[in-house]
Amino acid sequence: MELTKENLEMLNRLPTGNVADNNNGTPRQGVMDSGIKPLDPKCHMAGRAFPVQCFPGDNLALHQGIYAANPGDILVFDCHGYCEAGHFGDIMATACLARGIAGVIIDGSCRDAQDIVELGLPVFVRGLNPSGTVKASLGKMNVPVICGGVTVHPGDMIIGDCDGVVVVPKEDEDTVFAKAQAKFEKEVHIAEELRKGATSLELYGFDKLIEKLSAL
Repeated sequence: MELTKENLEMLNRLPTGNVADNNNGTPRQGVMDSGIKPLDPKCHMAGRAFPVQCFPGDNLALHQGIYAANPGDILVFDCHGYCEAGHFGDIMATACLARGIAGVIIDGSCRDAQDIVELGLPVFVRGLNPSGTVKASLGKMNVPVICGGVTVHPGDMIIGDCDGVVVVPKEDEDTVFAKAQAKFEKEVHIAEELRKGATSLELYGFDKLIEKLSAL
């Protein structure tokens, strides 16, 4: 999928739930664990993954990644879940915005959370911690990493919102997003029918399922 303005607008309308439900047919496929949360629950992000393998408590690799990634990318930092230091802060968020980075995911912690929210950069983290970091170890750029329990490959599509993060393999994205868009449109229609007085039981056929299960 080419990330044209039109396609990005479509992706940024899609809730992560619609994407997760159609990601290779299994609801948990590609869904990062619930520990990875957005600093700003109102944010939404979509873009291609630029994964970086980092050392816990060392943020030199994060600085590297900001300038190795391309505009529109989403930086995925594997800090191995370490949350006893703030790997990322408002200065780095400002650098990301200047570079055109679409969002940041850190399997670890950050600091300056309120400042980052006010800057408007979508940032997803496992935790918050005001402690500083060392700058001693180089990271590995644009290599597969594990973030939030999910393997992320370079170029995979990332969708993030208030519910969490979904990773869609690049080779599956056209099918996944076509199905997710169809489900989104169907749910818009269902919501309209509910407002008119229909019930979710009849619209989804759950009334018949309840009747069947009750007879067992």
